Amino acid sequence: MDKVSLKERIIHISNAINLIEGFVEKTSEVDFLVDIKLQSAVQYQFLIIGEAVKHLDISVLEKYNYPWHIPRSFRNFIIHEYHGVRMERIYYASKDLNNLKEQINLILENEF
Repeated sequence: MDKVSLKERIIHISNAINLIEGFVEKTSEVDFLVDIKLQSAVQYQFLIIGEAVKHLDISVLEKYNYPWHIPRSFRNFIIHEYHGVRMERIYYASKDLNNLKEQINLILENEF
């Protein structure tokens, strides 16, 4: 099995953020709550973000001021508590990606 590089994982996170932002850009909370396909698409991208963060080198993450446990925990919550996920929470998380996006862009600029 091929080992995924740090840069590839950072790019996966960046791509997932961009997809989420594109998915929900012109979507209201009400529209999001009735669109099961959109909910599934956004959740899947959050899973990618959380899984990728989980495999990043801690020595790199420590250089950047971000609570890295949050995407990992959010991924775990979606996976393990799928039956209790409130879509409102997914929607608001999808609208609150600026800080993560900023840190990922800094990593891309500084580390590669």
